Amino acid sequence: MADIYLTNTLTGKKEKFEPIKPPSVGIYSCGPTVYNNQHIGHMYAFIQWDTLVRLLRYQGFKVKWVMNITDVGHMTSDQDEGEDKVEKGAKKEGITVQEIVKKYTNQFLESIDLLNIQRPDVLPRATEHIQEQIEMIKKIEENGFAYKTKTGLVFDTSKFKEYSDFAKLDLEKQKMGARVEVDPEKKNPWDFLLWVTNQPEHAMQWESPWGKGFPGWHIECTAMSTKYLGEQFDIHTGGREHIPVHHTNEIAQAYGAFKKATVKYWLHNDWLTLKDEKMSKSLGNVVLVTDLIDKGFDPMEFRYLVLSSHYRKGLVFSWESLESARNGMQRLRDAVVSLKEETRRTTLSEEKQKKVDDYREKFLEAIGDDLNTPKALAVLWEMLKSNLPSEDKYDLAISFDEVLGLGLRKIEYKKGEMPAKVEKLVKDREVLRGSGKFEEADKLRKSILEEGYLVEDTPKGFKIKKVKQ
Repeated sequence: MADIYLTNTLTGKKEKFEPIKPPSVGIYSCGPTVYNNQHIGHMYAFIQWDTLVRLLRYQGFKVKWVMNITDVGHMTSDQDEGEDKVEKGAKKEGITVQEIVKKYTNQFLESIDLLNIQRPDVLPRATEHIQEQIEMIKKIEENGFAYKTKTGLVFDTSKFKEYSDFAKLDLEKQKMGARVEVDPEKKNPWDFLLWVTNQPEHAMQWESPWGKGFPGWHIECTAMSTKYLGEQFDIHTGGREHIPVHHTNEIAQAYGAFKKATVKYWLHNDWLTLKDEKMSKSLGNVVLVTDLIDKGFDPMEFRYLVLSSHYRKGLVFSWESLESARNGMQRLRDAVVSLKEETRRTTLSEEKQKKVDDYREKFLEAIGDDLNTPKALAVLWEMLKSNLPSEDKYDLAISFDEVLGLGLRKIEYKKGEMPAKVEKLVKDREVLRGSGKFEEADKLRKSILEEGYLVEDTPKGFKIKKVKQ
C-alpha cells in the first residue's frame, strides 16, 4: 500500500493520510441543493471526490461515502438571508416543493451516472433527518452555544473562540459591513441560524422546542455526517466557496454539540470557470452534462478533461479544451482496443516484471500526491508508449482506470459488430449530412451515443467506436 498525501484546509499543509480507524474510512461530501439543474461546474467537484474514493478503495481501504441532498433550509444567501432556494425554485416553476426536489434529484443522479461517478453509499435528504437535526440543536443549546431571536434559534459564535481560524476571517471587517436590519437581535452579524421560526408561510414546517419552523442549512451536514460516520470521521470535502461560511459554521456547531472536532481532514476543490467567470445559474451560463451529449461529446471526454486539471487549481472550461480532451480520450480508446485484441500471453522477463511494478508504483505515487490526476494520466501514457508486452500494458491500463474511472474496461468495439439499429442510425445520419441538415444529423448522433457508440467525423470520413456496454 502506497502512502497518500492530502492538502488539509484545517492546517493549510499537505499531510500523510492516516485514517482514524483503519482500514475503515469515512468521507462526507457536500452535495447538491436540488432546486435547479446541477451543471458541469458541480460535476467538476464530484468527479474529483469520486477519484478520491476510488483511490482509497484501490488501496484497500473500506470506504463509506456519504453525500447530502439539501431539500430545505438553504437560503438564497449563504448567510441565512433571503428565501429558501428549494421553495423559491418551486414557485418559479409553478410546481410543488416535492416535485422540484424529485425533478432535480433525478437530474443530479443522471448526471453522475453519465460521468461514471460512483453513487455515494448514503445519499441522505435533509427533510428525512429533521429529528436528528432537532436533537443536535438541543445538544448545542444545552451546552450554552445558542440563543433565541426574532428569526429563530441562533448559534452564539462568541462561545467558540476559534470561530475565525478555519477561514482566517477578519471579523472586525465583517462587522463594519454587516446588515443589522436582517436581525438586530443577533449578538454578532456572523452568528447563524440553527432553526428558523420567522417564516410562517414556508411550505415545509416542523414542530420543535423553539417553535414551528425548519432547520438552517448548516446544521443538516453536521447532523447527517455524524449520524452515518460517527462523532469523528476522516474526510469532509467541498468547494472552496464553502470555507468562509458553511464549513466554518459546521466546525463551530460540531464543537457546540460534541466539544471536539468531528473532521480530521478538510479538502476543498477550486472551481470550473468560463474565462475567469464562475459558471452559475444566476449568470445564465451553465452547461449540463446532457448539453455535452447534445453537442456530440461523450461524457467520458469531459471526465478526461477534468482529470487533466488538479482539483485545487480548478479548470477554465472551453469547447476547444473539450475538443482536445476528446482527441486524447479517442487516442486512449484506440490504444486500449488495440492492446485488447492482442491476446498472446508470454512469460515476463525479470527486467519487464520490474518495469510493470515500477509503473504501478509511479502511478500510485502520482495519484497519491494530493490527487495529482494530471501526473497520473502522464504515467498512464508513458506506460502505453513503453516496450512492455501488450497484455501487460492492457492490464496496467485497466488497473489504473479503477482509480481514473474512464470506463476503459467497457471499450470492446470491433468492426462489423454494430447492431442493426445503430447501423441504420449511422446511415440515416449520413443522408441528413449529405442534404445539409446538420442539426437533425446531430440529433441522430446523440441517439447513436445513447446506444453506446461514438461517431467521430474526420476529413477522411467518419469513425465509429463502441464506448460503453
